[in-house]
Amino acid sequence: MTCGFDGCPTPRAIQTFQPDQGGRILDRYNRLMGRLELVRRVNVPLSSVPEFVQQAFIATEDRRFYQHGGLDWRGFFRALATNLKAGRTREGFSTITMQVARNTFAVRKYPARSLRQKLAELRLSRLMESSLTKKQILELYFNVIYMGNGVYGVEAASRDLFGRSVSQLNLQQAAMLAALPKAPSAYTPRRHPDRALNRRNLVLSLMVKEGYVSANRLAGLQKQPLRIARDEYRPQDPNDSYALDAVRAKVDSIIQNGSADVVDLTIRTTLDRNAQIAADKAVRRQAGVIQSETGRRAQIQGAMVAIDPRNGDIRALSGGRQYERGNFNRALLAHRQPGSAFKPFVYAAAMAAGYTPSDEVDDDPIDIIQGREVWSPSNYGDQYFGRITFRKALIKSANAATVRVSQAVGIPRIIETAHKNGIVSPLPNVPSMALGSAEVTPIELVTAYAPFANGGHKVTPRLVRSISTSDDVPIWISPEADLNPVMVMDPRDAYQVTSMLQSVVDYGTGRIVRDDGVKGLIAGKTGTTNSGTDVWFVGYTPTVVAAFWFGFDNPAPISGDASGGRLAAPAWVEFYQNGWREYASPNAWNPPVGMVERIIDPTTGYLATEWCPVSRNEYYKPERPLPTVPCPEHGPDMQDDQNNGDWQNQRDWGNDFGKKIGKALGKIFKF
Repeated sequence: MTCGFDGCPTPRAIQTFQPDQGGRILDRYNRLMGRLELVRRVNVPLSSVPEFVQQAFIATEDRRFYQHGGLDWRGFFRALATNLKAGRTREGFSTITMQVARNTFAVRKYPARSLRQKLAELRLSRLMESSLTKKQILELYFNVIYMGNGVYGVEAASRDLFGRSVSQLNLQQAAMLAALPKAPSAYTPRRHPDRALNRRNLVLSLMVKEGYVSANRLAGLQKQPLRIARDEYRPQDPNDSYALDAVRAKVDSIIQNGSADVVDLTIRTTLDRNAQIAADKAVRRQAGVIQSETGRRAQIQGAMVAIDPRNGDIRALSGGRQYERGNFNRALLAHRQPGSAFKPFVYAAAMAAGYTPSDEVDDDPIDIIQGREVWSPSNYGDQYFGRITFRKALIKSANAATVRVSQAVGIPRIIETAHKNGIVSPLPNVPSMALGSAEVTPIELVTAYAPFANGGHKVTPRLVRSISTSDDVPIWISPEADLNPVMVMDPRDAYQVTSMLQSVVDYGTGRIVRDDGVKGLIAGKTGTTNSGTDVWFVGYTPTVVAAFWFGFDNPAPISGDASGGRLAAPAWVEFYQNGWREYASPNAWNPPVGMVERIIDPTTGYLATEWCPVSRNEYYKPERPLPTVPCPEHGPDMQDDQNNGDWQNQRDWGNDFGKKIGKALGKIFKF
């Protein structure tokens, strides 16, 4: 007899076998995040199973368990004679060891009740008897046996039927459990209480016959009614999430032949468990905050994605405010307008076209003729700033100025830039596209921001690193990130865009990030769509790009003054402060070699003067004209606010000096 084409398991494989509880999903640090499948099984040691429970099963399923070596020949010939006499199969001869073999190494390999299955069970039983003690075999049995109602093992069955652990059962309940393996569906007490009661009483009589229970107790025990728990046992994983649903979907797409025991796998992911917990909490908490001011009964939803810009690894993902298994994952699938969060691609295209952050553009009302219609985009709050630099236009998220930049650069070039960076959704060639009117998904947006953070190379999001069998034999390994990634931006353009987006966080619409105490290198952009329907914040550092979105599933205004800075950025702050630990070196965003240095006022983009409250070193392509216009916005009449130093170049944002600067800037810049 053989075990089939796969061969027989080794003694070590038999000795180390553990009944699966749904496979394992591990984070990047090999910490357990959840289960691939929610298997209704709870593994317990034999010491947790009371002796009378063990006796009930042995009396019913294999009374000579401790005498035979895997096959009970007496039982075999008895069953053979009974079946021949009846002309059909009326009695089985499977021992407890054979049942363990069937439910472990022979599971799903052969057609049920086939000769091949029986032969394999016999061979495996002999191997198990020679590799394990009787107590070890019995422990496996109590954890692998199917007990009906989708439940495996005596512990899960005890919780399912009686609402308590197997260690807390009484004799009648033990007998009810032992009644189930013969025909779990036929004897389930919830659907067939009379049949179950008769079977339980038979088990009690068998226990008397084997000497486990005294005969004078039998009548009293058999009179006891069945008392079954009202609620079934449904295992809950408090850490289950949309991220794990995405992992399951990816595994399903990889394991398609159906021959592998999919639930008994080890999945190693790119996720960070701490970051994932923080992301889910941030989405849930901030969605609740926003809900309180909507005035609508519909539920505010949220989504979040965080990737490592160095390689595209997804570190956290939240697809909604409240997780329900199999629900719509907004982080991966929801197409929403990004609003001003799309503007960095406009300015990235402008940098590639030869503009600089210090170039100037008019921020005044503008009319764009579209066929027979006129499109007149307005700034938030109808506030205009006149002649300003590109940097200040992005700081202020000035719509009119950005539309003028887009018209100068050309919409096709902006579309090409966004697609090269990682946007895959269609982007229509219309003027409003520059202000984020085209719909994209959160995962697209963070992917397309990654080249800003990493010096210009494209990344491919990755969620699953490897898939292994339960004994850690790899069956699929994801390729690592390319050591020579595709460059989609000139590193100098990526540096300049990041420099401008740092100013957005330090002085502009994303300033709440600094106000809430986040230190170090941070760049980002807020996004708010028409009527405050969608709010976004995409923030990044050299080690993470994270986007948060909030809105209604059926698009509707959130509130009269909804904005990405006020409503989405706080969630980013909460995630970063509570869930992120990979802080970058202060020199991580050093300028590319060969750029020319000038000292500017980062709040305006003009050359700094002695009266500017803050300054920073800005770098330009040497082949382009350098800035020549001194800052016109600060002069000797603002002496009271001059003691601010170089805010951008400070690395310790939390010291007293930094706090004084923050207060001073709060007086100066009323954005």
